[in-house]
Amino acid sequence: MLKIFDEKINGFLFTIILPLLLFSMSYYGFESSYTRLKTAERPPDYLFSSVYAYRVLPNYLSLYLTDIVGYIIENYLGFFRKFLHKNGTAFYHGLFLMNSFFFILSSVVFNKLLSLKPVSLLLNINLKRVIHLLAVFFIVITQYAPTNCDMMALFCYLTGVFLTLKYFHTNKTAYFYILIALIFLSTFVRETACLNIAFFAALFLDMDDLRKGNYTMVAKTIPLVISFLTAYLGLRMIVVQETTFVEGFYINRNFESPFNLAGLLFGSIVLYFVYLLGVSADNKTIFKKYLFFSLPYLAMITMVGLYWEVRLFLPLILTGIIVAYHQFKNSLILS
Repeated sequence: MLKIFDEKINGFLFTIILPLLLFSMSYYGFESSYTRLKTAERPPDYLFSSVYAYRVLPNYLSLYLTDIVGYIIENYLGFFRKFLHKNGTAFYHGLFLMNSFFFILSSVVFNKLLSLKPVSLLLNINLKRVIHLLAVFFIVITQYAPTNCDMMALFCYLTGVFLTLKYFHTNKTAYFYILIALIFLSTFVRETACLNIAFFAALFLDMDDLRKGNYTMVAKTIPLVISFLTAYLGLRMIVVQETTFVEGFYINRNFESPFNLAGLLFGSIVLYFVYLLGVSADNKTIFKKYLFFSLPYLAMITMVGLYWEVRLFLPLILTGIIVAYHQFKNSLILS
């Protein structure tokens, strides 16, 4: 009984407390030279214009949290007010609380993913914790470019990965339908929702089946695509902006700026590193398939994103770690 209690305490420390401390250090231990959110009194106007306006859930949550945090600081935290004002605004503290909440949820889901049919190597609890901590460090280090949507989007994405793997192993349609609903909802957070389709395709689409004319799993993938496109295009019809799909094209800046080239190099090396972590040829093949189906996302990063914002590579990196140590064999064959 005492051993089980110790395991729960240790799991709580490694999954929640330590990640939260690291996350706090990234927001309050040093200041980003990339953004100036720490001195912003209110959510910046650009969040409600251009393509950022379509991330409606985090944007409106930022508004509410700014008001709530500001009210609590002024009315209930008088003894702490001076310290809080010195280290940020109500908006920034609210941003930290929101991102911390979804970061911890992401950590919990990631831990469940590492525990879901792991390879024998991960039966060593200490090794699993080291891998989990590696993932946490990758998340924390990307926070020099904080946003109000990335942590929420990451939680939604990892939850989608969990649902996909559960469906892969059990063939229970409930997981499939929940995944469809999640993709629809998470598109209101960030376009990263499309990567759940790439992960699903990497697991279920097989070239040998396609060559034989078996398109069963292609048909299974279509509802996921429809769910994403319905939300994506619906938002652009309802929320009218001058810039509907992209803010601008930055492909030249990505290959001219030393910072952006460094970001590209970082992403490439880390993705190659997690590919090498694959314990078998099957794991590596699935990760290569995932990267192939993620090419539209990578192309969009190249054209309209900035490589220096390495948080954009984060879902791919974490997926590589998950795939590297997952036992895919002995799964149910879907018909």
